[in-house]
This record gives sequence, C-alpha cells and structure tokens, in this order.
Amino acid sequence: MATFLLFLLIAASAFSTLNADVSIDCGTSELYSADDYALGWVGDDTYIQHGESVQLKSSTSLYQPLATLRVFTDRKKSCYNIDSSKGSKVLVRAYFYYGNYDGKSSPPSFDLHFDGNHWDTVETSVDQSVFYEVIYVTKTDTVSVCVAQTAPNMFPFISAIEVRDLDSKMYAELDSNRALMLRRRVAYGTTSIVRSIDDIYDRIWVPAVSVNGLTVLTSDEILVDVGLDDSPPSAVLLNAFSTASTSSSIKLGTNLPSTKVPIYMNMYFSEVSVLDSTQTRSFELQVDGTPNSKPFIPVYGKAGEMTLTNVTASSSTNFTLAATSDSTLPPLINALEVFTVSDDLTDGTNSADVEGLVSLQTQFDVLGDWGGDPCLPSPYSWDWINCTSGSTPRVTALYLDSFGLSGLLPDFSSMTSLETIDMHNNSLIGSIPEFLGTLPNLKQLNLAGNGLSGSIPSSITNNKKLKLVVTDNPDLCVSGKSCKTASGVDTFGSGGSSSSGKKKSKVPVILGTTIPIFVLFWVIAGVCAVLHHKRKSAAIATGNAVQAGGGGNKPYGNPQGQAVQTQTQTAANNNNNNNNNMVQNIVHDFVVNVQEQLQSAQVPVDQNNQ
Repeated sequence: MATFLLFLLIAASAFSTLNADVSIDCGTSELYSADDYALGWVGDDTYIQHGESVQLKSSTSLYQPLATLRVFTDRKKSCYNIDSSKGSKVLVRAYFYYGNYDGKSSPPSFDLHFDGNHWDTVETSVDQSVFYEVIYVTKTDTVSVCVAQTAPNMFPFISAIEVRDLDSKMYAELDSNRALMLRRRVAYGTTSIVRSIDDIYDRIWVPAVSVNGLTVLTSDEILVDVGLDDSPPSAVLLNAFSTASTSSSIKLGTNLPSTKVPIYMNMYFSEVSVLDSTQTRSFELQVDGTPNSKPFIPVYGKAGEMTLTNVTASSSTNFTLAATSDSTLPPLINALEVFTVSDDLTDGTNSADVEGLVSLQTQFDVLGDWGGDPCLPSPYSWDWINCTSGSTPRVTALYLDSFGLSGLLPDFSSMTSLETIDMHNNSLIGSIPEFLGTLPNLKQLNLAGNGLSGSIPSSITNNKKLKLVVTDNPDLCVSGKSCKTASGVDTFGSGGSSSSGKKKSKVPVILGTTIPIFVLFWVIAGVCAVLHHKRKSAAIATGNAVQAGGGGNKPYGNPQGQAVQTQTQTAANNNNNNNNNMVQNIVHDFVVNVQEQLQSAQVPVDQNNQ
C-alpha cells in the first residue's frame, strides 16, 4: 500500500509540474502527502542547491511543511525557479515560520520577490507562521520566488512554496500587466479553513471572527450553484454574516496598509433561505458613507458577486454593506477577498543578456544555481554581475574570477552591453573566442590564470580600446609571429600590444646567445694563433734535429738520424691532435652553454636544429 501511495504521489507531482501546480517543502528532500488538505509535497533539493536546511525543534505539533526551512547566509538574493507556461495566470504562495530555529529569539525581516518584482517585506515572529500570496499573469515560462537580505545578520529563510494555475477568466478586472497581492480572504460563518478539498484552485479561505452585533446564518441548501468566473467554492457560500436589523450595517475588515494604495475587492453573496412575498433583502456597498454600487439582491441557492476596482484605500477607509430603503431584511455577506494592486510588472532584464547568461549557466554548473531575474529588482542583482538602471536593465559586467569555472568558453556574444569581463584564476581551456573582440562596449578583459591555448584573435589584438590581461596561460601564444607552445604545437600569433610581455622575455635569450658566439669567435681565433705558433716551432725543431744527425739530404744517410726524425714527427703529430681535441671541446662547451641558457629562459629549443 505504501508503495502504491508513493507511486501516486510521484505521478501527481509530475502532473502538477506540467500544469505549474506544485507544493515545495523547503529544507527537506522528502516526498509525502499532508493529510490535512490532501496535498502532495516535494522537497526543494531539485530546485535549489545552496542555503542550509534546518529541522525545527518544537514542543507543539507543527503542520509538516512548516517543520523545516532553508536559510540563506551567503548571497544578497536566493531564488527558486519553477516551471510554468508563458501567459498563464498563476497563484503563488510563500510560507514562513521562524520557530526560533537559531536559538536567538530574533525573528528576521527581509524582502520577498517574484519574477524580478518586489512582492512584500516579510515580517516574522517567534511562534507564528505567516504566508504571502500573489496572483498575476506570467511573462516567461518560469515562476521565480526569491528572498533577499535587507539588513546585517537578518538572514532570509523560507518554509514552503505553492504555485497554482488559475483559469484565465478569473479576476478578469485585473490589468494583465499588474499583480494582486492578497491582504485578506475570509469565509463568513465557517468554523474551519476552506481550501484544496473544496476549492479546486486551492485558495485559502480563513473563518471570519464574529463580533458583537453580527449573526451567523446557515443556508438551507447543501450545494450552492456557482456560475461565476472567479469560481468561489460552494463551501464558502453555505454560511453568512448578517446584522440584527436593517438599520445596522456590516463593516468589512480589509487589513489594508496605513497608506492609500490601489485595491481590488471581491464580495460573494448567496441568499440562505427562500423568502416569502413580503420579504426583500437589498443592500449596497458604501465607501466612507458614500454609496459605491447599485443595490444588490442575493439569490437563494446561487452565487452572486460584487467587484470593487479602480479605487485607492487604506486601513482608515470604511467599507460597509447597508440595507437599501426598500429592504425588509438586513444585509449579508458570505465571503470576501481583498487585494492591493501592484505597479506595472517588469519585463525583466534584457532578453539578449538573459540569453547570454543562460549560455554561461548551461556551460558552467557552478552558475546554474543562480535564479530569479539577474538584475531586478534593484539593487538585488546577482552577486557576480553589474547592471544598468531602468525597467529593462542591461548587464555591463561579469565578475567571475576564482569562481571554479572549468571548460570551454561558450558563446555569449548577445551581451553587447558588457564593459568588463573578469574570469581570471579559473580552469578555462581551449582558444579565446573571436566574439570577445567584437563586443562593442568591452573595455576590460581579464583571462589570466587559466589554461587557454592557441593564439589571441585579431579582433582582440586590433581592438585599441580594450585592456587585455592573459598572463599565466602557459599554452597561449602571444608572440605576434609563428611560435611553438610549451606543448610543442606550432601556433601563429596575431601581433598587437598584448604580446609585449612575451617579446620582453626574449631579450635575455638574444643576449645569452649573441654574447657567447662573439666570445667564441675570439677564442677560436686565439686558439688558431697558438696552434700556428706551435706548428712553426715544431717544424724548426724537426729541422734542427735532422741536421744534428747528419746525412739528412743524402741517399744513404745515417740510420740513427732517420730514427730521430721519425720520433720528432710523431711527437708533432700528437701535439696537433691534442690541440684539435682541445678546440672541439671548447666549441662543444659553448654549444652546451647556449642550450642551457635557452632552456633556462623557457624558450622552446627546436630539437631538429641543434
């Protein structure tokens, strides 16, 4: 049975992912069903790879998705990316329960974002959970939920995330370029929360608290006909609040902020019993005592709705339902939704820059965990980029030094606003891409301390406004001419100022080879002079020895004299051979010396040209 349940959860999770319906328990890797509302939950380990998972310790029983959290201490902004469909209307909900997880009894405050837009400022407490909800139309195929640190030592965290697809007809009065931020959603007269079991869109309807002067009405119907585009669940229409008489009005609690903001309000009504011919229930909405709607007459067994938009209000604004003059029954209300309306939603970072960043993230796994909008909302850009200001910012800098990048550089030529690229001290390999020299605004390119090879493209060496740093790339050819790398592979440089460092390294080699050859010339000349002198002396000595023996020029001379001549010639020949060997040794020593100087200067020696 357990195996079958797990299979159903996995299948439901896969189906939900395709429809953007997903429930994520942050801080766990478990897959489970929460019996409270028949919801299937998945862990967040497939959505994010940084932050710290924390298991809460509580003496009271916790709703399971709130029993863990993920806290972020190392980034300005940390994001979850959730697959969706571009142009779909979604409900996104984020939960937070501090639970004194760090033992400091210091609940933090931080910012909450969605899709590059500021959502709200999260205010947490020690022992109370809180959730935030937004409804909007997506502009991309991804929903992002981010938390951002706003103060020192106030580390953001998150307990759970839910995303639900809504019907496109729901909340139709909303401008598609704006979002609805939930302030209050209540069901009057109910005793428990109404959500997923009864509401197919899994909205959370909280029971309203009855105050003095209000009475609870219960419908005689067991199922209310809901034919409204906003699709309130039938369960919230089976009960209502009313007053004791027509002279009393119902004051609606809105939970609005203290300053005036644009609002969107839905009120739902259904008559609770069949009225006789003498009874009439008719009422109107009043804002600060002024009628703001036509008279409304609820219908028994059927849902009705009143929507208020295009107005601004605050916590001091009074919203009341008051009976009309011809009504014999007091007003009633079954359910209420109150939203604030956002400013225009951002289109996000320039799409060309996003395309380039995706290429980098695809190539380098270490970058894949950065989510949300790269630049927005300002100033919460990714830690390793700089952006321009404006509603559609451009990326102007990549600071990826010592980031653990490994492999080839991908094509991110679409990022035409880049002014600085710093990728030094990584493990990049292969050749330097040609497109880097064609980026129109690039001023600084630092690729030092990598394993790049080949030659520098002419688009870079010919770019006079570009400052290039490529030191500590042993296999990179920067000489300006045909050259041989340390690996023995011939490459051809492109010239330019960037090769000046390599040219300077040749100076000691040139001096080290020229000076020994110059000295060698004079040494050999000196040796030859000495040899010439010794040969002359040997010849004179030989002649004298012959004359001393007699008969040197006679056909039949003294045999002893011939022996003396022979010994003298042999000694001279030995002397010449020794002198020749000495010259060869001197030449050999100089050749070896030249080779050693070449090697010590780290210049490759052509083994075929010694």
